[in-house]
Amino acid sequence: MKKVITYGTYDLLHRGHIRLLERAKALGDYLIVGVTADGFDRARGKINVQQSLMERIEAVKATGIADEIIVEEYEGQKIDDIQRYGVDIFTVGSDWKGHFDYLKDYCDVVYLERTQGISSSDLRSEEKKVRLGLVGESNIVNKFEQESHYVNGLSISGVCTQDTSLLNEDVKGLPLVTSKLDELLAVSDSVYIVSSPLCHYNQVKEALERGVHVLCESPITINSSQWNELTQLAAKQKCILMESIKTAYSMAYYRMLLLAKTGIIGKIISVDTICTSMRDYALEGRISGWNSICAWGPTALLPIFQLLGTNYVKKDIITHKMESEDNYDLFTKVSFVFKDSMASMKVGQGVKSEGELIISGTKGYIYVPAPWWKTDYFEVRFENPADNKRYFYQLEGEGIRYELVTFLNSIMGGQNLTYIDERITCGIISLIQDYYIKKDLIII
Repeated sequence: MKKVITYGTYDLLHRGHIRLLERAKALGDYLIVGVTADGFDRARGKINVQQSLMERIEAVKATGIADEIIVEEYEGQKIDDIQRYGVDIFTVGSDWKGHFDYLKDYCDVVYLERTQGISSSDLRSEEKKVRLGLVGESNIVNKFEQESHYVNGLSISGVCTQDTSLLNEDVKGLPLVTSKLDELLAVSDSVYIVSSPLCHYNQVKEALERGVHVLCESPITINSSQWNELTQLAAKQKCILMESIKTAYSMAYYRMLLLAKTGIIGKIISVDTICTSMRDYALEGRISGWNSICAWGPTALLPIFQLLGTNYVKKDIITHKMESEDNYDLFTKVSFVFKDSMASMKVGQGVKSEGELIISGTKGYIYVPAPWWKTDYFEVRFENPADNKRYFYQLEGEGIRYELVTFLNSIMGGQNLTYIDERITCGIISLIQDYYIKKDLIII
């Protein structure tokens, strides 16, 4: 019996996929189809996959062509599979011609011509014609424009800013560069907002009232009642209102979070986070409104609230203010007491510290080195160093491109698929509001 093996994502299975599978089956007597896992797809940069692994497996199974279906999960697996299953022929589409020639040492390699005029990427692009406008006075605008090119079907409609000096040439060359938000909203289906936190409420409200979906850099507001108003308005307008914290979409961070929740380090007793930066942030922050608590607070709070919840029984905010700047904090420390655990965060713009994350448990601890908010690996450590484990994950675009895909999928599906639960957003806003109204605040 001659065995044939082929691999693919098989997202939005179409006649091109089916034709390739039929031709692969015709090469032998028994066809094995490898469907790539979600994590492996992301590691290879295929971030626009719409369907889950199980949905894609079921779609391939429903064709009745495959004799056996396996899951591809790691680099180099093809060699293992060929040897394990006694494969005679490896086949794949001709757009990969030459790429898998190294497999000729293990079996015959056949490249099949693909069906012209149709692909999953084309189908996704046809479904997702979403125009995204960029709003704000930050070089982060440049990053979002760059990362948008990795997302099928997303087009940048323009930028609204009061300071074009922070924009690179690509952003300055967009179809629309304006200082008036209403002009940008008129040509946009959605907007990403990274203006001063003090401007977020009015800008988000104006966008939602125009029926425009919003991805807003955290904090979305610094007032809890304003947040409630905006969520009600988004629901009324049937718009997506999503909080932007790119760390939440980083592969390493997300996997670390899931692992911590499995109990691998026992019961979590403490979460300690540090986020600081220097550069000219002290000056930029005073001008743009991005003080330390707003610029770094949401990121630093994310793992604390995601692991321990937001129902703390006590907190203390200690801040070092810049002279003559009432709301600008050079460095702020917040200590939390929960019912059976504790946490601390340190944030600073103008004071530098080691930006690490430590999650302490009854069996061990998780250590994420600086800068933990965009790391590509973390360690699980135990009393016996021989039991320690390191986990590595590729980091692409600091999580921005995955955040954009989630935002797009939310718009297209009419359901907010954010990785950040609403209670986390409420907790972030409440903490920052307490800073501004000086609740539980000590100034030194």
